[in-house]
Amino acid sequence: MKNRLEELRKERGIKQEELASVLKVSRQTIGSLENGRYNPSILLAFRIARYFKMNIEEIFIYEEDGE
Repeated sequence: MKNRLEELRKERGIKQEELASVLKVSRQTIGSLENGRYNPSILLAFRIARYFKMNIEEIFIYEEDGE
């Protein structure tokens, strides 16, 4: 699953550490999300969307295998 997390975070001038603190996760989790090594739980996806005042689908892009 692709995401726009790094793009959105940088547009707003937010450091990984700051976002991690607000979301109550580690900075490593934010880095892994941004690099596509980790998919968020549904709860974390909702918290991220709420933080950015966006819909989940505007941040996380689901792709079927082979797309």
